[in-house]
Amino acid sequence: MVRVKRGNVARKRRNKVLNKSKGFQGSHSVLFRTANQQVMKALLYSYIGRKQKKRHFRQLWITRINATLSTLNMKYNIFISQLKRKKINLNRKMLSQLSILDPLTFSKIVDSVKI
Repeated sequence: MVRVKRGNVARKRRNKVLNKSKGFQGSHSVLFRTANQQVMKALLYSYIGRKQKKRHFRQLWITRINATLSTLNMKYNIFISQLKRKKINLNRKMLSQLSILDPLTFSKIVDSVKI
């Protein structure tokens, strides 16, 4: 069996991990074994974070819409159900932007939806 030393390949692999671990504190950015663990953990958290970001933004939009609706004496759940019943296809992101940037238009939408 021929002996394989892996010199250049192993160094490239280690340097790739160490470059990803730049900015980590202490030995987490210097020592390969701990850096490798931290990089794997960071990549896992970034994957999870991309999923959570969608949830958090939707939650934020709903909170903003609800806050504006409370000043107009309307409940969020009634507003959304009336929007669907009247077939007004505006998503929560756009409704949130309207409530912040153009309250007059948002109040007209609320008035058109009221029973």
